[in-house]
Amino acid sequence: MKSALTSIPAHHPAGSRGAGGTSPAILVLPGGGYARQADHEAEPVGEWLAALGIHAFVLRYRVAPDRHPAPLEDAKEAMLHIRNGSHGLAVDPDRVGVLGFSAGGHLAATLSTSTSTGSARLDVPEAVPDLTVLCYPVVSYTQSVHQGSVDNLLGSAPSSDLLDELSAERNVTAATPPAFVWHTADDAAIPASHSLDYAGALMRAGVPAELHVFPRGRHGLGLAAEEPGPDQWTRLCAAWLERAGWASPPSAAGGRD
Repeated sequence: MKSALTSIPAHHPAGSRGAGGTSPAILVLPGGGYARQADHEAEPVGEWLAALGIHAFVLRYRVAPDRHPAPLEDAKEAMLHIRNGSHGLAVDPDRVGVLGFSAGGHLAATLSTSTSTGSARLDVPEAVPDLTVLCYPVVSYTQSVHQGSVDNLLGSAPSSDLLDELSAERNVTAATPPAFVWHTADDAAIPASHSLDYAGALMRAGVPAELHVFPRGRHGLGLAAEEPGPDQWTRLCAAWLERAGWASPPSAAGGRD
């Protein structure tokens, strides 16, 4: 499988334009347990971001049978392309973020914590996002483990050192980008402790973090339209992005409630 990157231009960029008429961009990483790509966590999410005045880039990264570091290589390639590439969109290179769901959230978190691919060309500061949005993410490969994601990414019997390296909550530093994180308390696939531990690590490092845990909601909700409780996440995230200067005000951008 080869990776594929789809761009969705900002619909209403005026509210978040920077110098030279540029707009921020966010790389979208759908989930799927490192086995597949969840379509409802891909282009529909990009369209939502575009409505906020943010260029979206949806990445179909490599999954099993490809192993680590293939997905991380794809994500870093995409980040560098978004900042520097000839994609034809007026992207502000100082405002490029990442948004990931489930295993895509794990990929986003390892991208944000500068996990190494072993490539000097890819393991550069420009490949690290400027902010992070994590939606019911897999974060830890050592606590409350989602075994399917581990098996698909690392195969059988990975070393303890590699499991530590890919546990993003253990690798947060003061240089890790700010994050918006949400989960549901009764997620039967990925415990909310993954989000709690990552947000807690950010706070201990002095990095701004916003965390929302909704009482109910199955795993894999995506935009969560018409799902009472979790359906608030897009509005809350849009407000967070607006406060960061990345998005048009939610009322003007038509974000989902």
